[in-house]
Amino acid sequence: MARKFRSKLASWVMLAFLGLAIAAMVITGFGTGGVGGLPGGGEAQSETLAEVEGEEIQAAELEQLIRRQLEQARQQNPELDMGRFLAAGAFDGLLNQIVVARAIWAFGQANGLTVSDRMIDRVIANIPEFRNFAGQFDEATFRGALQQQNLSEAQLRREIATFLMQRQVQLPIGLGARVPDSVAVQYASMMLERRRGSIGVVPTDAMAQGIAPTPQEIAAYYQQNRARYTIPERRVLRYALIGRDQVAAAAQPTDAEIQAYYRDNAARYAGQETRTLQQVVLQDEAAARTFVQRAGGGANFAAAAQQANFGASDINLGAQSREQFTNLTNAQVANAVFSAAQGALVGPVRSELGWHVVRIESINRANARPLETVRTEIATELGRRKLQDALGDIAGRLEEKVEDGASFEEIVRAERLTMVETPPITATGQAPGVQYQAPPELQALLRGAFNIDPENPEPAVETIAPNERYAFISVARVVPATVPPLQQIADRVRADVVRQRGSERARALAERIVARINAGVPLARAFAEAGVRLPAPQPVNVRRVDISRREQQAPPPLVMLFSIPQGRARILQAPNGAGWFVVHLEQRTPGQANCPRTPVPAGQQPPEGCQLIQMARAEFSGQAGTEYTEQLARAIQQGVAVERNEQAIRNMRQRLQATTVAP
Repeated sequence: MARKFRSKLASWVMLAFLGLAIAAMVITGFGTGGVGGLPGGGEAQSETLAEVEGEEIQAAELEQLIRRQLEQARQQNPELDMGRFLAAGAFDGLLNQIVVARAIWAFGQANGLTVSDRMIDRVIANIPEFRNFAGQFDEATFRGALQQQNLSEAQLRREIATFLMQRQVQLPIGLGARVPDSVAVQYASMMLERRRGSIGVVPTDAMAQGIAPTPQEIAAYYQQNRARYTIPERRVLRYALIGRDQVAAAAQPTDAEIQAYYRDNAARYAGQETRTLQQVVLQDEAAARTFVQRAGGGANFAAAAQQANFGASDINLGAQSREQFTNLTNAQVANAVFSAAQGALVGPVRSELGWHVVRIESINRANARPLETVRTEIATELGRRKLQDALGDIAGRLEEKVEDGASFEEIVRAERLTMVETPPITATGQAPGVQYQAPPELQALLRGAFNIDPENPEPAVETIAPNERYAFISVARVVPATVPPLQQIADRVRADVVRQRGSERARALAERIVARINAGVPLARAFAEAGVRLPAPQPVNVRRVDISRREQQAPPPLVMLFSIPQGRARILQAPNGAGWFVVHLEQRTPGQANCPRTPVPAGQQPPEGCQLIQMARAEFSGQAGTEYTEQLARAIQQGVAVERNEQAIRNMRQRLQATTVAP
């Protein structure tokens, strides 16, 4: 259990560190408070937006958090700007996250909860992105990752501390939440419901024959739909790639460097003892001692764990070194485990997670590795480090020359780099009206290139692959958003007019067909007498559970089939304006889920309905736990002193909404 809990913790915190978990909202209990999570989180002083138990929330804190989240969102939608981001509710949502995080922090402190530096250190040490080639925490890798994310160590530690406090306050209330079996049975029965009917379609193309819009109608449609034909802002970019090819000689480690690395890391190659362990972690000492008695000296460990609701994945830790197990638990637990003999049962021993009981399955002692057997491994690691250093040196020189006022062309020539120039391209890499295929590396540069201020277009170094490949990029020219003249796109506009009118005709015909079906005319006859040659309707016979098991999203007509009264029909627009579906439900057969009264024999699966009941019970229990944590967060927020400066909040919202492009 501890390993699963610890791995989830590292995963959650790493997501928060990357700025990806904020959108899940702090109020759920598993997000991050951002830089405003802890009191005093903001470095910059600015207007106070709110106070929580006397601790101020500065506008600078919220703005930094909003801009980090916008930057993450733009990775999925490069054309997203600040105005649209805030219109989607980001401002109020992120401000509320900081308020809730501060409230939970105040509540936790008032009730004797603390977050120690050691707890934070352990989380940082377990984040894989901070480890080196040998799987150990590496200070240089740690600093590089922080620099890449534009975070200080203090900010990261505050975010982790906020998360740990939220976990202490909210996690216990969500554990063990259950819903009544009657709810799970009802849901499982609904999933087994079967519906039989037919789905037909009235295609737009079949109804578009003979439509011939006049030039005046085409011009009117063009004027009414100018936004549809607007070509977004385009930029002509110049860039030069910086990677292994530019620093190959400098990244090659010498034999002396390899030998020195081997000497400096002698402990790693001298052989390391690992132990294959099983573990459970219980929340009180009495329960842990009862478990030890049931485990019978370790012989019945798995059976005792199963009886205590621990699965195999919870208890099996695999091979652990002393250092790894110390990071997973604490020094006291690790010392006890690594002092015991093979097969021994250790515990209960306490850590911050609870009371540990550990069984030593086996002891493995690795042999020492001489230099010649690890030379390639060391050369690879040193080469990676030297490559990073060499690339960093180049990037530093480029930035210094930009600050000194050198032009992009001058710097490229001085560094003997190869320049590439693009045609005018959009923020997604498209070049309207030009035969152009953007190279793979350009996709990673677009976000930074379109963030460059066109009024002051200083060249910049952008990352393509962290620590491996970069680009020196400049904006040569900006083409504002424009609408092409009608004569250039007349054929496209005419086709759109024809398609729109064809869709309108198709809808009208589909509605007439549905009206006849609902009046008692059989579906096949209604289609045959439509007056237009249409595809034959297709019969469907499906259960709700079969739709939910599809790897891809279920077709909308099948979903609609489960919302129609028996004997009725409805219409539904097909994707991309391709036509209109006619969905008819002929028969509904309710499902009935149940579990057998007697246990299922070993090796056999329970009936499908029983499996669905078990799945529903687990799913709803998880949702109930989330709801409990949300209610607790709301209650905590109501129970602390929160004062909002509404004028300051309005001023900041208006100022950010006036920003049309994220800086």
